[in-house]
Order: sequence, then C-alpha cells, then structure tokens
Amino acid sequence: MEALFGRYFKGDKIIWLIVIFLSIISLLAIYSSTGSLAYKYQGGNTAYYFLKQFVFIAVGLSVVFLVHMVNSKVYAPVSKFLLLFSIPLLLFTLVFGASLNSAARWLAIPGLGVTIQTSDIAKMALVMYVANILSQRQKEIKDLKKAFIPIVAPVAIICLLILPANFSTALLLGLTCWLLMLIGRISLKHLFGFTGLAIVLLIAFIIIALQFKTVNRVQTWKHRIENFMSDDGGEGNFQADQSKIAIATGGIIGKGPGNSTQRNFLPHPYSDFIFAIIVEEYGLIGGTIVLLMYLIILFRAGVIVKKANRTFPAFLAIGLALLLVLQAMVNMCVAVNLIPVTGQTLPLVSMGGTSLFFTSAAFGIILSISRTQGKTELFDGEEEVKDNS
Repeated sequence: MEALFGRYFKGDKIIWLIVIFLSIISLLAIYSSTGSLAYKYQGGNTAYYFLKQFVFIAVGLSVVFLVHMVNSKVYAPVSKFLLLFSIPLLLFTLVFGASLNSAARWLAIPGLGVTIQTSDIAKMALVMYVANILSQRQKEIKDLKKAFIPIVAPVAIICLLILPANFSTALLLGLTCWLLMLIGRISLKHLFGFTGLAIVLLIAFIIIALQFKTVNRVQTWKHRIENFMSDDGGEGNFQADQSKIAIATGGIIGKGPGNSTQRNFLPHPYSDFIFAIIVEEYGLIGGTIVLLMYLIILFRAGVIVKKANRTFPAFLAIGLALLLVLQAMVNMCVAVNLIPVTGQTLPLVSMGGTSLFFTSAAFGIILSISRTQGKTELFDGEEEVKDNS
C-alpha cells in the first residue's frame, strides 16, 4: 500500500495526508450543515449538497494530483503573464461583475452557468510573481529601484483592485506578500516605510468614503466593526452569538457527527461558519485537530524551503502556504468571535466550487515543489539558495 501510494502520490506525504483528511472533514461537515438549505431549495433532498460537494472534492483532488506532477519551474516564466492577465480581469469584474451586498466579486462564465471569483486568480498570480522577482533580485535585494519597486508596485495595484469588493482578501493578500518580502530580505526601511504610507492612505480613503458615502462597501465594513465591538446582543451580532453557542455546546468531545443544532440558526454554516459546526459536532478536540492540520501545512512548507536548492520554488512554497494558512486562521478567528465577520472560507473544507479548485491548485504546486526540491538547475536569473549555517 505504501509503495503504491509513493508511486503515484509524490512529494510531501504529510501534506498529502492532510489534504485527504481535510477533504473527508469537508464532506462530513457539509452533509451536516446543509440540511436547512436542502429543505429550502431542494425539497428536502439532504443528499444533494453532499453529492455536489463530493463532486467538487473529487475534481479538487484531481487538480491537486495533476498539478503536483507539473515541474514547479514552469510557474516562474508564466507568473508575469498571469499577473498582467489578472489586472484587466479585476477591472472587468469591478465594472461588469455579479454583485452581492454591493460587492462585485464574481464573473459569470457564459454557457456554463458557473461563476468565478477573479480575486482567486489574482492571488495565485501575485504570489507567483513576488516569488519570481524575489528569486531573481537577490543580489540587489536591498535596492529600491531594482528590487523593492518592481515587487511592491504590482502588490499595491492588485490589492487596490480587490479592495473595493473584498477588503479582507486584499488585506490577507497584502499581508502574505509583506511576509514573503520580509522572508526574501527586502530592505526593512523600504518595507516599513511603504507599510506606514499604505496605512495612512487606507485610513484617509475610509474617512473620505464614510464622509461622502461614495463607496457602499465601506459602510458594510463600518457596520461589521460596530457589530463586533457592540455588546447589545442585537440583530447585528446574531451570527457571532450563534457561532459562540455552537462552540460552547460542543464541549470537549462534541455532540457527534450530524447532531448539530445551531446549523438551523447559524447563517452560512457550510462556508463562513463551518468551523463552528465542526467544533459543535466534534468538540474542542476536533477543532484543535483541524487547527493543527493548517499549522502543520505551514511547518511542512518550512521544511520544503529548508531542503530547497533553488530560491523561486522555496519562496513560492512558503508564499502559498502563508496564503492558505492565514485564510484558515481568519475563518477560525471569526467563528470564535476574535475578529469581525470577513466572509473568508475555510480552505478545502467550506462548501465551494471554483474557490476549491484554486485552493487545490495551490496545494498541488506546494506538492510539486516538494517533489522536485532536490533538483539544482536554475532559470530566469534565479539565485541558488546559499547555506549560511
């Protein structure tokens, strides 16, 4: 069995096991949390959403497998093209995208009846691009014009295009790139200087938008923060209250699979608040295990980086791992009411279609890097990793 697994599923075996584990958790949690949805839209057919998620998971795992067989070096030359493709795509989405709560995030694909969240494409493209430029400019990494500006300018453009429709995604992506630049030895003077400027400009934008009410999403951000800070127990805190009830009643070992009661009251128990359902049914033990799975992903990415002989795959692996794990942390923090509601899903667990495929592709790339990490050929001006120990 082990030989068969090693023959077809190459790369980091622990990450493979985590991907499979999270996929199983997803199926169990989705089946349990979509009962109300099934009665509302599918005439009580509770198997509908389970089978739908099963198909998504099957396709997602296929994406992981196919992508992990691709040599990671192909992503360096295509990163610039993906980035250039992402910018007009985000602009098109802002103008013509399908809207929800005053936010244009999705593009409908004609004839297929599906929508894609274009920020998912932009996130992967930007992380690839930053990893590529960091790997190429290590000799002049402290230089403002040769290293910092070529990296930070695209980061600013992409995040600004995502910001009007999805503040939390823009913030997560910006933080991921910031950490990646820090790991890549970008000048701290340049990095912190730009960060301070970005914070000042963001605050100014929010103040102006609130004053003149020119951006509807800013009002949404304001209301979410006000609801988070408020203790009045009003309607605005309903989601957080129901999530806390689910977690509190789960106890140490949980109520058991399919025995959640808060799924009938909690909005979006299958996506934004799926972690609360997991804790309710599988207890603090189950929730802790899920949390540890994501932390282990980050740790294993660090192991991959340590073993890597080339800078681009090293930066790409840790960048994608940071993107996935930070998103997971935000989702779980929302569920336990540590931060305001953001709308971020739990990677590979929450119900979804195209977002699940992009998450699967990210895992596939990380596994591809772990599969080829021993190869030493360089490309596109990439620097070899130096062992300074």
